[in-house]
Amino acid sequence: MKLTRENLHRFTPAQVIVFYYFLAIGFSFLLLNLPGVYLPGVEVSFIDSLFTAVSAVSVTGLTPISIGGTYSVFGLCMLMLVLQLGGIGIMSIGTFFWLLVKKRIGLRERQLIMVDHNQYSLAGVVGLINQIVRIIFLIEITGGIILTLYIKRYYDTFSEALLNGMFMSVSATTNAGFDITGSSLHPYFDDYFVQTVTMILIILGAIGFPVLIEVKSFFSKKVPNFRFSLFTKITTVTFGLLLVWGALLIYILESFHSFKGLAWHEKIFASLFHSVSSRSAGLTTYDITQFSEATDIFISSLMFIGASPSSVGGGIRTTTFAIALLFLINFARGNNVINIFRREIKLIDVYRSYAVILLAAMMVMTALLILLITEKDIPVVALLFEITSAFGTCGMSLGITSDLSVIGKLIIMVLMFIGRVGLISFLYTLGGKTNKKPYTYPKERVIIG
Repeated sequence: MKLTRENLHRFTPAQVIVFYYFLAIGFSFLLLNLPGVYLPGVEVSFIDSLFTAVSAVSVTGLTPISIGGTYSVFGLCMLMLVLQLGGIGIMSIGTFFWLLVKKRIGLRERQLIMVDHNQYSLAGVVGLINQIVRIIFLIEITGGIILTLYIKRYYDTFSEALLNGMFMSVSATTNAGFDITGSSLHPYFDDYFVQTVTMILIILGAIGFPVLIEVKSFFSKKVPNFRFSLFTKITTVTFGLLLVWGALLIYILESFHSFKGLAWHEKIFASLFHSVSSRSAGLTTYDITQFSEATDIFISSLMFIGASPSSVGGGIRTTTFAIALLFLINFARGNNVINIFRREIKLIDVYRSYAVILLAAMMVMTALLILLITEKDIPVVALLFEITSAFGTCGMSLGITSDLSVIGKLIIMVLMFIGRVGLISFLYTLGGKTNKKPYTYPKERVIIG
């Protein structure tokens, strides 16, 4: 152990975090292959079991197997445990247990927490983790109780309702997208109460942990002269606008296509739910294979953006999209700086935003080119949909996951892993430790455009 710790100290915090997530995948793979995990007579191949483990740790929801038809009650409990590990984060779960046993949280652990949750300061990271775990558990338990008491009308026994209600709550809050019905939330297409509760749980998981903590502080009135941070303001506004824009465009695109025979309220809820879910949750109430290619491409763009930073979701994240868009608007107006909510965005954040977008676009295009070679019988739109779903840790699929080749599944697993770890951490992992040079070169302009 001492040797291992000495070796880990040679790596950057970002590299250690990536290593820990690799360990989490191995641990999850073992959990999901314990005796009694599978239903009697069910066998799962190594690659499919590994794929499910990666999908669970990255809280994506893509899977080549039927969850309800594969796992026993014990197996489903193990899967929910893995979803907690992936959704809340390895360092969050570890820190919470350290606090429970009164273990001292050292500087190295605080650095890892800071990297895992995209924080810029070591100050208050332990208290942040404590609040995150408590809030998420409270949301999941509350959602599970509400759903269980309501959906018991659909089941013969209370135990069945409890299992489905708790699994649905955990899957929605962690934005995992797994389901045990075999058809996602299609059985609740006409049940707007279940849909509304599920959408609230999805949003609470995807909006960002710092936002939840600030909202809690605002309503508790314990902090005098409380002011929401710039992060919370940008995240909330961007998240809300994308949600509304997504629902509106899905409604317009499908009103004359697959929604043609639906009532107006069914169209509204179907559009709203899939706008919310396509950000990172992956749950569906409607057969999305019936959507037009235009809608598929648009939903792919929503999955590419993903959820907010320091949340359970993946993608390039809402703040990245917002800062890049704000820069374009200000650049077109001839402004050299970005001012919003009476604050100025630092230039380094603009650099980081465009670096993330460029790397993400390159990864998606590279994955698409590879899958076009290995998966010749699958339409390009379906492949793009699967790729962005994996990268955004969303979990929506047009039904091609089980048809992918071994190489195709490996590519999707890599995308799910990077989507969960985060592109910033992935970049720092590749770059290693930074060495500041004691000199600079003369600056010169380059012709652009």
